[in-house]
Amino acid sequence: MNATANQAMNGVGRAALPPAPLVEEGSAFLKLAAASSRVGTEPRTARGGDAEEVPVVVIGAGQSGLSAGYYLARHGIRFVILNADARVGDVWRRRWDSLKLFTSAKFDELPGMRFPGDRNAFPTKDEMADYLEAYARNFSLPVLNGVRVDWLTRQGDRYLVSAGDRSFLADHVVVAMATYQKPKVPAFARELERDIVQLHSSEYRNPTQLRDGPVLVVGAGNSGAEIAMDLARAGHRIWLSGRDVGEVPFDIGGLAARLFLGRLVLRGLFHRVLTLDTPLGRKARPSIISKGGPLIRQKRKHLARAGVERVARVAGVRDGRPVLEDGRVLDAANVVWTTGFHPAFDWIRLRVFDEHGEVKQTRGVAEGEPGLYFVGLHFLYAFSSTMIHGVSRDAERVADVVAGRVRGAEKMRKTG
Repeated sequence: MNATANQAMNGVGRAALPPAPLVEEGSAFLKLAAASSRVGTEPRTARGGDAEEVPVVVIGAGQSGLSAGYYLARHGIRFVILNADARVGDVWRRRWDSLKLFTSAKFDELPGMRFPGDRNAFPTKDEMADYLEAYARNFSLPVLNGVRVDWLTRQGDRYLVSAGDRSFLADHVVVAMATYQKPKVPAFARELERDIVQLHSSEYRNPTQLRDGPVLVVGAGNSGAEIAMDLARAGHRIWLSGRDVGEVPFDIGGLAARLFLGRLVLRGLFHRVLTLDTPLGRKARPSIISKGGPLIRQKRKHLARAGVERVARVAGVRDGRPVLEDGRVLDAANVVWTTGFHPAFDWIRLRVFDEHGEVKQTRGVAEGEPGLYFVGLHFLYAFSSTMIHGVSRDAERVADVVAGRVRGAEKMRKTG
């Protein structure tokens, strides 16, 4: 989340099994471009079937999908954006009540539109949701809400996107979704006593969901630290379990961060140094993917001051209670799993994944599947690839490739 959605499995000592299915400069131009690309050319039914034909389908209407849409509109490419939710921004509205982004508003802007209000403030999750909704409206992006994709496959030399009672035939598909899709909880969680309240971070909203008594927060990344602080303020005793992911060595809301340190780390280190083009970035990528990024706002000292006790990683269950790697058994009344998510790309019925389940791609362009692209993946190109301030670069490059291929195909048709 964040700016970054660091939800790595930081606190569990064994592999997890999948859970049960539990107005800014250029805006007038872009509005015109988006409108002109759609007037008289709405998706139409394919001959011999009921699929709607459109050159490009973007799957996902979060920051990744909207950024991709912005750049596609600038190229004059006709496209649709499919959004499973009822409104743009709902994925943010569903997060816990006290959530604020880990980075200030000036780093949370999508291309072409400033974030409203104080640019040094940290937006709430609802402010971020409303910004995304306003962004889609401001640029007249062709978002289809309430359209959840069931699967993606090939049909001849085109892609078939099935979404409930609708389907789309496209030459190009941009999967604009992060790998944070299905909650990940360890298999041994089911062995905990039934009187222990268990929630995944995706289900957590506020302390009223929990019973009285101590809380074990499993996963010590940014989400875990933020939720631990939220619960500590409500008066719970908190144990925070998980590996130490490190921390940004300055106050992200302080004067030095506002003046230069924030930009140095977020725009410098995370965006330009830790990339696949640098030896340091290539070396750091596996660790960042598996462990998550450093603590950004809540630091060790903040947690200690709030009474949050750091404990060893959770190893399993003993007599219905969580047991740590050091053998300590915790008499927890509640467990909040901030243990990450499964990628959940099983709906993509194409050979684009390696033996580890990672997408085979180069800067978002799928290997072996011309016409398929990804934006929003963790460390797709840089550490900043899942951060709001970083996703724009990946989206722009993908849109440039799509536009080049569309124009190349049109040229071949005209000369062929």
